[in-house]
Amino acid sequence: MSFWRNIASLAAKRVDEAECSTCPPGLPGEDPAFSTAVTALGAKLAKADGRADADEFAAFAGVFQPDQASERNVHRLYDLARQTTRGYESYAKQLAKRYRACPQLLEDVLDGLFHIAGSDGAVTHDELTYLERVGALFGLSPLTYRRIKATHLGAGPNDPYVILDVPPDAPDEVVRSAWKSALSVAHPDRARARGLPSEFIEVAEAKSASINAAFDTVMRERKAMVPAE
Repeated sequence: MSFWRNIASLAAKRVDEAECSTCPPGLPGEDPAFSTAVTALGAKLAKADGRADADEFAAFAGVFQPDQASERNVHRLYDLARQTTRGYESYAKQLAKRYRACPQLLEDVLDGLFHIAGSDGAVTHDELTYLERVGALFGLSPLTYRRIKATHLGAGPNDPYVILDVPPDAPDEVVRSAWKSALSVAHPDRARARGLPSEFIEVAEAKSASINAAFDTVMRERKAMVPAE
């Protein structure tokens, strides 16, 4: 995920100097606004858990890969930005406005930030709060954020999407199809038809109940996300 190209002078740029309604042409790394915003977001994320050391920049550089000619300026801006978490929302908003027609790019940025947060072996509550807020400011749906989070941190065995074996941002029709398919396979009538002992039927009943509960939970959560008219 190398976004960085020809940004030796990015530290002298301001993210609000180049706003537009569509994605700029060329590689994102050639856009000083993009470079500045991503550097600041990475640096301020490092500060979100209450500390920011040299290892954090190494993780940042490992994800976003500044080229050798620009690394000094990137590091300089990073050091400046990581002094405080204040202002990160402004950078996220600017990036979202400039690249709102490129949601996949914004997902990639959040994906990279998750990688940085977990580079020390743990993602703190404060870091998760930061990442969730950045995702929201990017205009990413809660389900997209949930998918990206699960990619890095995993999902619990009782997560309804794990039970249904679908990604959190799968369309409703895909979720419904997965529910019906899983229920068909696990239905206790299948165990009865094969003449299996009562213990197997009880397991099938429990599994079917879990599948139904997972589907109900997903639909209830999604309904709650729909704004009231």
